[in-house]
Amino acid sequence: MIRFIVAVVVALAAAGAAANAQSDLVKRGDYLVNTIMTCGNCHSPKGPSGDIPGKEFSGGLSWDEPPFKVTAPNITQDKETGIGKWSDGDIRRLLRKGAKPNGTPIATIMPTGFYEIITKRDMDAIVAYLRTLKPISNKVADPVYKMKQVRQIFPGAERPYKEAMFSDRQKHGFYLATIGHCMECHTPMVKGQHDWKADLGRGGFEFPGPWGVSISRNITQSMSKGIGAWSDAEIKKAITQGIDKDGNHLKPPMGYGYYAHMTDDDLNDIVAYLRTVPAKE
Repeated sequence: MIRFIVAVVVALAAAGAAANAQSDLVKRGDYLVNTIMTCGNCHSPKGPSGDIPGKEFSGGLSWDEPPFKVTAPNITQDKETGIGKWSDGDIRRLLRKGAKPNGTPIATIMPTGFYEIITKRDMDAIVAYLRTLKPISNKVADPVYKMKQVRQIFPGAERPYKEAMFSDRQKHGFYLATIGHCMECHTPMVKGQHDWKADLGRGGFEFPGPWGVSISRNITQSMSKGIGAWSDAEIKKAITQGIDKDGNHLKPPMGYGYYAHMTDDDLNDIVAYLRTVPAKE
C-alpha cells in the first residue's frame, strides 16, 4: 500500500510539473506572438481603428503584388478554415521552411525566412500558444501565385539560436528584431525579393490598408535619413507609442500596439542591435 501511495504521489508530481512546463510554454508563446512577432498584425482582420474585436487571428491583410495575390490566412484552431487539423510538426515546418502540410510553398510575404533562427523552446512555445486560440470559422480567398515563390533566408538567421547567446545584448536584440521580421518591412522589396546587402533597413516599402498607404521609414544609423541622430528613448517611443523624433504619429501596420507590451530589457536589446545597422542614405 505504501508503495502504491508513493507511486501515485510521484505520478501526480510529474503530471503537475508537466502541466506547469506547458503553462510556461504557453505564456512564452503568448508573449512572442502578441509582442515582437506581431502575428495578429497580419492575421487578424482590420478596420479603420485596428483589429476587429472577436475575430483575432481569423485572417487579415491582403496583398496584390507582382509575385502574388494573397490574404493572410486563418490561424485559429478551426478545423475547416484554420489550422485545427494541422499537427505540431506541420506548424513548425511552415514557420521554419515556408511550406504547407502538402508541401506547397507559401507566399514570400510570410516572413518564414526570418524564422529559422527561432530557438527550439521558443518554437515549442509558439505552437503551444497557437493551440489555445479559439476556433473561428472564416475562409479567406485562396492564394494566387503569379510567379515562382523564391524564399530568402535573412542573413544571420540560417539556423536556430542557442539561448546561451541571449546573454549578449546585441545578439539578443538581433534575435528579437529577426523573429519580429523588422527588416522585412523596413527593406524595400523588388519583384518579391530583398537586397539585404544594398538596402538593409533603408525603408521605402509601401503598405496600403484601411489607414491609407504607409511607407516604412529608414531605420539605419544614417544621421540625416535614418535614426542615427535619435536617442535611445526616442527610438523606444517610436517602437512602443508610434511617435517619431519630431512628434509625428506613425501609421499602421507598424505594430507599436504590440511592442508596447514588451519588457524594457527586450526593448533595450533591440535598440542595441539597431545601433549596429550600417547607415543607408
